[in-house]
Amino acid sequence: MSPSWLDSQMRSLHAAFAAGRMPHALLIHEAPGAGGEWLAYWTAQLVLCIERERAPCGQCPGCRAVLQRQHPDLMRLAPLADSTQIRIEQVRELSADLALTAHQGGYKVGIIAPADDMNRFAANALLKTLEEPPPATLLVLVASVPSRLPATIRSRCLRLRIAAPPRAAAVAWLDSERGAADWARVLEVLGDAPLIAAAADPATVVGTAAEMRRELTELAGGAGDAAESAERWSRSELPLRLACFENWLTDRVRAGLGVPDALPEVRASAHSRSIHLTIRETFELLDAVRELRSSFDVPLNRGVALEALLRRLAAREGA
Repeated sequence: MSPSWLDSQMRSLHAAFAAGRMPHALLIHEAPGAGGEWLAYWTAQLVLCIERERAPCGQCPGCRAVLQRQHPDLMRLAPLADSTQIRIEQVRELSADLALTAHQGGYKVGIIAPADDMNRFAANALLKTLEEPPPATLLVLVASVPSRLPATIRSRCLRLRIAAPPRAAAVAWLDSERGAADWARVLEVLGDAPLIAAAADPATVVGTAAEMRRELTELAGGAGDAAESAERWSRSELPLRLACFENWLTDRVRAGLGVPDALPEVRASAHSRSIHLTIRETFELLDAVRELRSSFDVPLNRGVALEALLRRLAAREGA
């Protein structure tokens, strides 16, 4: 089942291909987890499908090879395992491959995702291919922060925007793809990012979120052991736990400001006499948690950093 919130982008691309007006480069600007890479591979199926009148049919050898990431005329760039960046040599290899004749006599397709992970040298190397694209080639760049790409690259791509989908549409898609689960709660934890949610275990997400809410409330009230919690959290599901920590703090801000849709237990704790964190202090902790979440490509003892945050939480709450 295709994500319903991508229907308009799919129709536009299908019409362009049918009319022979397919651009040589697309920049898919996606909200994280909204389906940018899914749309990139759907577009690859569209141009590599053997059944042109029904493209993408999803059943022909071309479509199946794209789905299995094994099509000889499809190449995908992503950061290497030992790096957080897409490097110049990867882009040069892609450009050389696109310059060759297609194995099946049609399009050559390159997908770069996330394109905003290209370093400056890689981006400059890609520019030449964008300026002088070989015939029957298609470059698809997927980025959640396209402003990190040089303006010279952005200006040479047709831009498609994918916003975060409505919650109901995301839940319906997840039900169809993964089966029934508490997907609404999963999306509350992970954000409206159904493609990220689809790769997660819903029971783990929901259970971890409940555990984190309980422990954070205890720590905030002066109970619990910050060092023990930090050590345990850093060894298990740390990215998920940090997302839960951020959500808990965000809910406390909303409860403190009187926003009605904060969780009931957070609304109650926000006004508890044993908890004295101010809105300003909550924002400061929220910024610190977000900074820690963004530091996974930086060498850092995250257990120590997390313990420092929890001690700040306990000290300020119990003041």
